[in-house]
Amino acid sequence: MHASTHEYLKPTELQVEKMARVRAAAKAFNDVLDAELPDGPDKTFAIRAHRSNAMWCNVAITRLADGTPRDD
Repeated sequence: MHASTHEYLKPTELQVEKMARVRAAAKAFNDVLDAELPDGPDKTFAIRAHRSNAMWCNVAITRLADGTPRDD
């Protein structure tokens, strides 16, 4: 693991733009899940798991697999 893996990493401007596009897509999918899934624990799990995946997308945009910050 890179030494900065567990530290704050300020994204580049390009990464901020990518994150915004991914976040908008994640929000749109969340809206579909919320509208189409019946209320209950499975819906709650699906939405929480989707939220977690959306957050991991930010990591994928800003870091390499070993935690090294991406340059782009």
